[in-house]
Amino acid sequence: MEKKDRKNLRLGFSTGTAATAAALGAIKFLREGIVPDEVEVALPKGGTRKVKLLEAFRNGNQATGVVIKDAGDDPDVTNLARVGAIVTELTSPGLTIQGGPGVGRLTKPGLVLPPGEWAINPVPRSMLRNNLLPYLPQAGPGLLVEVFIEDGENLAKKTLNPRLGIVGGLSVLGTTGLVRPFSNSAYIATIDSAMNIAKAMDLTEIVLTTGGRSEGFARHERPDLPQEAFVQIADFFGGGLRLGVKHGFSTIGLAIFFGKAVKQASGESYTHAHKTDMDLSPLALWMPELPQDVKARVTIAPTALAALEILRERGCLAAVKHVATRVIVSARHFTGPGPALWVRLFDFDGTVLAIEKG
Repeated sequence: MEKKDRKNLRLGFSTGTAATAAALGAIKFLREGIVPDEVEVALPKGGTRKVKLLEAFRNGNQATGVVIKDAGDDPDVTNLARVGAIVTELTSPGLTIQGGPGVGRLTKPGLVLPPGEWAINPVPRSMLRNNLLPYLPQAGPGLLVEVFIEDGENLAKKTLNPRLGIVGGLSVLGTTGLVRPFSNSAYIATIDSAMNIAKAMDLTEIVLTTGGRSEGFARHERPDLPQEAFVQIADFFGGGLRLGVKHGFSTIGLAIFFGKAVKQASGESYTHAHKTDMDLSPLALWMPELPQDVKARVTIAPTALAALEILRERGCLAAVKHVATRVIVSARHFTGPGPALWVRLFDFDGTVLAIEKG
């Protein structure tokens, strides 16, 4: 597939916009007797977005609208999902919003809504209210809006919802109503939510991992900590540490593999391969005790894994401790002097290569 220029990537719309568009299609059918080809959704920060209506059904005082969620060029798990809303006229005034099949419920404290609530975030709720307001006269029937996402329960398994205690489906999200391709804000928000849960459980120590594998090794090493203490930060080294400080954790651990550790030790805030080139030349400076021939080979190694294999072959794995020490130094640039820090540096089989504290 041809790689697209990021400047030309197509903007998408959020699940909150999709749900609002579906509700607008349903209410227009219910109140005006028409099924529009598209509806115009007022966005939270101004402006509008036109969304095509896939289909609509009516049954007495109830109508259903369905749209196809379009994430644009963002690789979102909800892209092309069928998002719908069932709108029912009530005898009492007001607007009630609830979830239906494929929309999750919250089970843990610390998120933006209390346990037991449907996972429809505050901004999408406001979008629904603001867009449906013209159809809610002060004296007249109210509306019940039930949002659903087809196959949402299965799609949610590909997200971090289960880790956040959101069960039964996806979350209806969106702060602007739009989805910007490859935006980091959504993942940062997920990290923030995970830390909110840990804080709500009165945890004072968290462990930042780069993914499921490193988390699994970390949990084996620290069975004294509950699952909620382990937060996957992916490539957001600086952002994850800053959030840990913002939430006031007294101890922050890092469980990482050698490749990520080298980038973190170099002071990179964001360590994705597409954003930062792997420069192994600092290893020779960080590991002064290495023989000169090993330094030379490590410096020109094609990958961090190759460099690690060179160290292993020459019996120099103990020198890896310097990388862990440098990670602590780099982490301090993001945390300041506040929390206690520790690093566990893993080999790919789960062997602990180095442990450092600072």
